[in-house]
Amino acid sequence: SHTLPYDIIVFSVYEKESGKLQYKSGAIMTNLLLADEINRTSSKTQSALLEAMEEHQVTVDGKTHRTGEPFIVIATENPVGSAGTQLLPESQLDRFMICVSMGYPTAEEEIEILKREQSIEKTRERIDPVVNAEELIQMQRAVKEVFVHDRIFGYIVELAKATMENEWTELGLSPRGTVALTAMAKACAWLNGRDYARQA
Repeated sequence: SHTLPYDIIVFSVYEKESGKLQYKSGAIMTNLLLADEINRTSSKTQSALLEAMEEHQVTVDGKTHRTGEPFIVIATENPVGSAGTQLLPESQLDRFMICVSMGYPTAEEEIEILKREQSIEKTRERIDPVVNAEELIQMQRAVKEVFVHDRIFGYIVELAKATMENEWTELGLSPRGTVALTAMAKACAWLNGRDYARQA
């Protein structure tokens, strides 16, 4: 809750020796940004993410600074109503492609968590990379080449319209949502070895 916008974006610092402003990179200048408990941050900090998430850049003192490429944001959110939380603005929510609820672990999973926490080997765990940044960028380019027929575009638009007309839906799918759904359909096709998207 004490995170401020300049904690995550590029910010300028006056250096007495040179008499000039020096730019320092914030946490956002990375490839993968994990924003933990995003709904505990201030609205100003939340809005500081918007430009970066949409444009992959931030602007400070009239100067534009690009984030890393690729640039991916993953955020965790506490349940609404928890102490110190506030609702995220819709303009930020629809910049996230997917929303996943992890739920609670099973008894077996929780036992495994407890065992790992007690193990001395825990401090030696290492995560080995499965792909580097350039390879991921190449994958993203390949996904963009996946063919989508007009009938699939029509189906996606019909799905969006259904969310707007459904009485159980508080807010329908925005155009940004249909773009995200199309991107996910193309990625799914590519991961399954196809160069075209198809209706399930």
